Amino acid sequence: MYSNKTLCFVAKCLTISIEHKNREEIEKQLQSNNIDWDTVVKVSTAHYVFPALYCNLKRAGYLRYLPADLVAYMAEITNLNRKRNKEIITQAKELNTLLLANNITPIFLKGTGNLLAGLYEDIAERMVGDIDFIFSKEDYPKAIQLLRSFDYSEVSKQDYYFPGGKHYRRLQKASNIAAVEIHSEVLGIEKYRKEFNYSVVRKDSQLVNEVRFLSYANKLNLSIIANQINDHGFEYKMMALRNAYDVFLLSKKTNAKVSVNALDKLTNPLNSFLAACYEIFNKVDSLEYNNIKMTASYLRVFNSQFTNKKTTKRRHKRMKTYLFLKSRLGIIYNSLIYKEYRVWLFKRVTDKNWYKEKLV
Repeated sequence: MYSNKTLCFVAKCLTISIEHKNREEIEKQLQSNNIDWDTVVKVSTAHYVFPALYCNLKRAGYLRYLPADLVAYMAEITNLNRKRNKEIITQAKELNTLLLANNITPIFLKGTGNLLAGLYEDIAERMVGDIDFIFSKEDYPKAIQLLRSFDYSEVSKQDYYFPGGKHYRRLQKASNIAAVEIHSEVLGIEKYRKEFNYSVVRKDSQLVNEVRFLSYANKLNLSIIANQINDHGFEYKMMALRNAYDVFLLSKKTNAKVSVNALDKLTNPLNSFLAACYEIFNKVDSLEYNNIKMTASYLRVFNSQFTNKKTTKRRHKRMKTYLFLKSRLGIIYNSLIYKEYRVWLFKRVTDKNWYKEKLV
């Protein structure tokens, strides 16, 4: 577990291209020559913001304060990521052209959507995994069929798949760099799907050069949702700086507080993440949040985990067990009601390869 000091240092570095106050504070810290660069590399790498850290330090002219070997390493990783992102953008545009030619309209999500929208000053800043897009219920099966006919196939080769997920199983094409996730839903947890889904995000989506992506407000909300809801950050009281950096940049395009308040059940977890961003990025005005009791309670736990490491480790272990049991009980419950879950469960528990993977 890293310290709050290191996390805040990395976070503030990500803002120095825009925030003058943070820029001055970071320069003073760099001039002190008292930075644990090994820990900074570990934290920024773990949070997938290593290239963004380099890009911001370079734009500010602060690379002269860093060890020369570290600068060379950062430049190499950033260049590789820029090259990868160029290929991802090309692949995404090819997919968009293919889908539109067949009267299917995709809405690009997450990192790829942000790259296509030109959110970053340098495309190398964002580390992207898959190409994610969402479709209407009518277009969803058509998109799957079309990509299959375009030589996309399953990344995981097995004869059964978990039903009821937010996206179709990951597809890949041998000649392309990124796998593809075809979404029917944005959220993994069903109870939130009514207030943030395709119909909601489609209404104010943006269309630029025939590419459709979310409005800035919904981009901001989805950046938080991906961490707080889909990755259980709200339960663990943990922050992913990659998501937080996106929220910071998007808060310059739209009113963050208004965006999260536009929701209902999701407002509390989203406002809590916004509050954590406000603290970690050193009280940036555009990240102001609703200072209510639930959010104050969230922040107390969030901040305490950096100092009470043993307590945090125990709490995370309990939460992991709770989420595991909740997930398994949900599968059993659904298996009693829905045939597709029963079929999946039977194939899972009789799969010898699955047992081998678990025992390795």
